[in-house]
Amino acid sequence: MAIHRYARREHLGLTPAEFRTLARLDSPRKIQDFLSFEVRQNFEPDGDTVLSVREVLAQRRAHCIEGAMVAACALWIHGEPPLLAHMGAVNDYDHVIALYRRGRCWGAISKTNAPPLRYRDPVYRSLRELMMSYFHEYSNRRREKTLRNYSVAFDLRRMDPALWVTNEKSCWEVDDALGEIRHYDLVTLRQVKLLRTRDRVEHEVDLMRQWRRPRGLKKRR
Repeated sequence: MAIHRYARREHLGLTPAEFRTLARLDSPRKIQDFLSFEVRQNFEPDGDTVLSVREVLAQRRAHCIEGAMVAACALWIHGEPPLLAHMGAVNDYDHVIALYRRGRCWGAISKTNAPPLRYRDPVYRSLRELMMSYFHEYSNRRREKTLRNYSVAFDLRRMDPALWVTNEKSCWEVDDALGEIRHYDLVTLRQVKLLRTRDRVEHEVDLMRQWRRPRGLKKRR
């Protein structure tokens, strides 16, 4: 499959209106603001989903991987590679972010209902350094620090846009691909034994959420 530097509307399969929405998001800051304030949290009331870019724009809801694909698509339209990274956790939900670079430094765009796991400025000299910026705040309801590994950058240009941009069904192919690529550990087993749990004040701050979850639904980031 040919690798295009700029994603054209016809190549992506988007309508003019869909393309205009993404084209106006011409910086990582604008993309993050769009995901944070114009796209509600997807609490998956009817079961697990991996909504495509088109479905997120139509439904105006997303969780992490869905928001990351929207961010990646917007970056691609403006000539930046559409990169995702997977973050693996124990006793907790995994997370997916979109990556971008400024010079030699990495930053991240992140759709999440938990504020500490959001946007990262492009000041991190390596992917590991970027991922470690999430480590302290990445915790579960038992106050345990749960982030354990991260993936290499995954370029969505390796996949047909029909699978993740305009797919009207859930895009499980992307989820599967992220699970299969190489991951690196962030901490050793010895270091895990030394981890301190988040204290009560930190935990109370962690419980802050932007979007209210409907009663009776499982908790999602």
